[in-house]
Amino acid sequence: MKTNNERIIFHVDVNSAFLSWSAVDAIQRGSSLDIREIPSAVGGDVESRHGIILAKSIPAKKYKIQTGEPIFSAKEKCPQLFLVPPNYDLYVRCNDAMVNILREYTPLVERYSIDECFLDMTTVKGIYKDPVETAFKLKERIKRELGFTVNIGVSNNKLLAKMGSELKKPDRLHTLFPNEIKDKLWPLPVSELFMVGRATSPKLNAMNIYTIGDLANYNLDIIRRKFKSYGVMIWNYANGIDSSPVIDNKSIEVKSIGNSTTIPFDVEDRTTAHMVLLSLAETVGMRLRHSENLCQLVYVRYRNNLFMGSAKQRKLKYKTDCTDHINKEACALFDEIWDGSPIRQLGISVSQLSTAYINQVSFFDERNMEKKQRLDKTIDKIRMKYGLNSLVRSVFLTSGLKPLNGGSPLEKGEERTTIF
Repeated sequence: MKTNNERIIFHVDVNSAFLSWSAVDAIQRGSSLDIREIPSAVGGDVESRHGIILAKSIPAKKYKIQTGEPIFSAKEKCPQLFLVPPNYDLYVRCNDAMVNILREYTPLVERYSIDECFLDMTTVKGIYKDPVETAFKLKERIKRELGFTVNIGVSNNKLLAKMGSELKKPDRLHTLFPNEIKDKLWPLPVSELFMVGRATSPKLNAMNIYTIGDLANYNLDIIRRKFKSYGVMIWNYANGIDSSPVIDNKSIEVKSIGNSTTIPFDVEDRTTAHMVLLSLAETVGMRLRHSENLCQLVYVRYRNNLFMGSAKQRKLKYKTDCTDHINKEACALFDEIWDGSPIRQLGISVSQLSTAYINQVSFFDERNMEKKQRLDKTIDKIRMKYGLNSLVRSVFLTSGLKPLNGGSPLEKGEERTTIF
């Protein structure tokens, strides 16, 4: 087995992916306008100005337009902002085209997200002797053949390669090897470290930890006592320590599907916890149907505000891909294991997957089974066409909670909303 220092890992990150892909598509269709060169953004419903900004051009940054902000407020900042509706089918095609090129360089390609990939170049070092030169040629080839730019980070592990690709954008190549950590990684704000979110950053600041270097040089025992195993993980990351392998998604059979979310506040009542579980069941159900599988086992876990918690699973007497069935079982399992402590993280996963279809769930559910299946599939189609949040349940209207949590076949999106 290769040691970390012998490995060569690339992280390829598409610059402003949704906007870049939309720009390239328009140009290929004959448009003379490159929306990357003007204040522009992808997001929501262009005519009604509903939804949020999913991606923005570099010129739009001058108006302090932020990814995730409502389109209405973005238009107030920049009335001439050129808006493009999301096109998820296009994004998948662009990702596939890029991955096809990446696989020409190494068989070990991991699709990390719709716009990010890891490449393990270790086994092809004899062919590509200079990793920096190879990464540069790869970057230029993607730009030349596909029309959009990427950042590439090069290092000995996935964590450093990913952090390297984030250093300066767009269209850049960065190395971040262990001997470069002190100069390139440590001066950055601790909030920029992978896995340090908005909730953790202020807690670290309160401990006089403001930079990644501050965290890397902090007493590990104190970090462990304060943040448990999560603290050990981010301390390792601050020191560039990561041994996770690049996983070839193409060769992996899907064995389970799951989502989890870290909640930005303490959940102390069962009703709110059930709503968060419902938001997770929505995306797990979508991904399950997208994979054309049924599940027969549901697993639930929670962690409290001390990162302690419990988990439980149950094998079902039936196979299902129904969101309501998954949610019902998840809530029941949660009720059995929750000790009443404040909740900060919840997760649902399903397994024992199969493509064999069994129509009957139970005697009492049989009459509604086909109706539920048709409803789920219809909702999936609408969300696939108009965006992830084009349909949401009315229970979330005034809750302040996200109606869908975790990843989905659509990745991110929040457009015109219909309540059901």
